[in-house]
Amino acid sequence: MLRVAVIGSGPSGCYTAQSLVQLDARVRVDVLDRLPCPYGLVRYGVAPDHEKIKSLQHTLRGVLEHERVRFLGGVQVGPGGVPVARLRELYHAVVYCVGAATDRRLGIPGEDLPGSWSATEFVSWYSAHPDAVDDGFLRGVRSAVVIGVGNVAVDVTRMLARGAAELSPTDMPHAALTALGASEVTTIHMVGRRGPSQARFTTKELRELGTLPDTGLVVDPAEAASDPAYTDPAALPAPQRRNVEVLRGWAGAPAPDARRLIRLRFFLRPVELTAREGRVGAVRFERTVPDGRGGVTGTGTYEEVEAQLVLRSVGYRGVPLEGLPFDAAGGTVPHLAGRVLRGGAVAPGEYVAGWIKRGPTGVIGTNRPCAKETVTSLLRDAPLFAERDLPGDPLAALRADGVEPVGWTGWQAIEHAEARLGASLGRTTVKLPDWESLLAAARTTGP
Repeated sequence: MLRVAVIGSGPSGCYTAQSLVQLDARVRVDVLDRLPCPYGLVRYGVAPDHEKIKSLQHTLRGVLEHERVRFLGGVQVGPGGVPVARLRELYHAVVYCVGAATDRRLGIPGEDLPGSWSATEFVSWYSAHPDAVDDGFLRGVRSAVVIGVGNVAVDVTRMLARGAAELSPTDMPHAALTALGASEVTTIHMVGRRGPSQARFTTKELRELGTLPDTGLVVDPAEAASDPAYTDPAALPAPQRRNVEVLRGWAGAPAPDARRLIRLRFFLRPVELTAREGRVGAVRFERTVPDGRGGVTGTGTYEEVEAQLVLRSVGYRGVPLEGLPFDAAGGTVPHLAGRVLRGGAVAPGEYVAGWIKRGPTGVIGTNRPCAKETVTSLLRDAPLFAERDLPGDPLAALRADGVEPVGWTGWQAIEHAEARLGASLGRTTVKLPDWESLLAAARTTGP
């Protein structure tokens, strides 16, 4: 028997567990997660109105229900929880699939003003992440600025424009649904510092913005035309070409008479968030132009955009995990084909997969080959540590240490509680939004 701990139950963690049990019948896997709920960003990052993507939970469920896989939720690894060194005592090998846990910052004056948030904080709120804060995101907001032109930026822009009737069928927590339904936002600016051909959103996500009820969309053709590829996109790779074609179809159309308006802006670099009445009131941008090398340069021309809410969506970063080496420049753990490197040397028994391994790149499916590479390395190394004696069942040892994980039946109890909550509100499943209610539900016995 080879006992392996996988830290993180998102796609990278589940694909790692799946590869382990598929490739070696001796392996027993414990999937540990800080949260009492599995699935990581599939549960807490995918927008609630994207039901097809969220259905990936069914695939991940099949992994966690495998007879040689065990889900242990509510287990903190690192400071305040189970030390990394203790995990190495309890398991033959440990694979860290902890993702990229923080957002990149803009590094400009005013970024910490009230009303300025990372997009992830906003997503966590409407996704019922138990660590989320409800600080009145939409209170008094008429104009919002989303900085970034990737899929997360599109998600939060779309959610700001959605109405209660469209969101009620989702599993969004009731407080967020009520707040978004009562929102007085009339204008949403989604702003990129480069041009349309360099935007990172996918065409499918982009097109959704043009189908929102009672919401108009505006693209300034003169602004977009600063991008040479905008005028003639024929030479672009297919994904970028399709984006440009969609934007060209919208450009120049008169602003429709709609309740809300989305403005897609390009070649504007944020330089300062300015305060009004003690909170963010506007974003000051510098106009940019292409520099001929794939980047942009400032022109010295500035524009101010009113905003009582600013959401930055400019990427993610991994954070150090106590007891593991860390590459601060890349925000990753140094590795060789998934093997953790300490001082440049392989540390047998310690591995990484997912964003903490390769950085915040790729889509959900990218985690599958990434996990397989790491598992292949682990199984090749197994003769180095498989014969090491362990102190019995790791779960019993964790409980002896005062850790009481939420097992699979606890997670099923949470699911039942969320279904009951939805029914009581005249909706479908509604997520429990806080630690107290999640843990209380997990301790119940059955539906």
